[in-house]
Amino acid sequence: MTRLIVISNRVSIPEPGKSEAGGLAVAITGALNEYGGLWFGWDGQVSESPASEPNTVERGNITYATLSLSQEDYDDYYLGFSNEVLWPVFHFNLGAMDFRLSYAKAYRRVNKRFAGALSTLLEGGELIWVHDYHLLPLAKELRQKGIKDPMGFYLHIPFPSYDLLRALPGYRELLDDLLHYDLIGFQTSNDLHAFRQAAIETFGAEVTGDTIECNGRKVRTGVYPVGIDVDELADEAERSCANEQALQLQKDLGERDLIIGADRLDYSKGLIQRFNAFEALLTDFEHRRQKTMFMQIASPSRSAIPEYDELRRQLEEMAGHINGTYADLDWVPVHYLNQTYPRDALIGLFRSARVGLVTPLRDGMNLVCKEFVAAQDPDDPGVLVLSELAGAAKELSGALLVNPYDVHAIASAIEQALNMSQQERRERYQQMIGILRRNSLLEWRRRFMEHLSQQKIDGQ
Repeated sequence: MTRLIVISNRVSIPEPGKSEAGGLAVAITGALNEYGGLWFGWDGQVSESPASEPNTVERGNITYATLSLSQEDYDDYYLGFSNEVLWPVFHFNLGAMDFRLSYAKAYRRVNKRFAGALSTLLEGGELIWVHDYHLLPLAKELRQKGIKDPMGFYLHIPFPSYDLLRALPGYRELLDDLLHYDLIGFQTSNDLHAFRQAAIETFGAEVTGDTIECNGRKVRTGVYPVGIDVDELADEAERSCANEQALQLQKDLGERDLIIGADRLDYSKGLIQRFNAFEALLTDFEHRRQKTMFMQIASPSRSAIPEYDELRRQLEEMAGHINGTYADLDWVPVHYLNQTYPRDALIGLFRSARVGLVTPLRDGMNLVCKEFVAAQDPDDPGVLVLSELAGAAKELSGALLVNPYDVHAIASAIEQALNMSQQERRERYQQMIGILRRNSLLEWRRRFMEHLSQQKIDGQ
């Protein structure tokens, strides 16, 4: 079977006896186990003198090859261009973009370095699968080193509309970078359409079916929504019912309803609007006071970027304000937790919640909402309130879809969810869980790998 090469910005080498960090890592490891091969990327370390040769570790039939970054490259490639330029533009937040020429140069430099180190590990006749916005130019860099194997790219975040993309300095070159891949996968049909439109407007590309022909190259494109392992999560949720923490939570809640959100601490997640929406619930629907509790878990993220520190400070102030205004001796309405919890603990919390509140301002997919659905008791499920600007909204029409900027609409959706009959909750749950089973994590991997295997290089 053809050897598989996976490249991602960050690679965590698994330790024997420890479970992997998340479902996506499990899916990629599963593909590598099936094909045999190499996982290449940054090791998460910053070094004064990064080695030119990657460090390699063998785990079964998988080789993990990693490089460290210099402080300058970490600041300018990772924090700078990737997360202060590409991330905000691709999440429709131009006001947060901080473009600097040094960032753009570092982005090119690190991709060139990755390509140089990776090319020494390639044997030829392999399938190459590159992940996410940190590595848009990698295919072009590899092509320039004579690598002709099929290369696929998967974008885990949204792709911006053409008008937004044009605000990004150097967007033409980035688009051309992408056109050096043989297969490009997106989360939703909207993202795919935006990419095709950008290629047409910028280069006069021709689109036939799922193929874009541009600058003498043919690129296959497709929609591959990332999923979850439904059965594994459902089993984990079932086991959580007997967990000591879950039992204590049920005791503490009593007759009160739990509304839960769990996100990375990121401005794209709509957390400020979410806190305002919960306050609007307590204001607009006074009977919910004393009867509901909102728990927001916000895992620390990119603390070296000032905007993220400011967001954390704002949320702490908002939680204090709401609690100071509405709390009573036996009731604290907002529980804000700025820390990371293991997945099994989160699944137990999801199982206990009456409402899952997932309201990003923009998201490529958002797997938290899918995990919330999978964690529910089929006989007495909670209700998902979901932003219509999350990629998952295309699949989860059984959720209560809301505009994440409309705090009163979110409050009304929470009230609707808390009033919903058990029969309607079951029907909505069944509709969503069926879709999640069809678009599972394994199906996502299978389809992309099948299409990548079909690609041929047309001599470029």
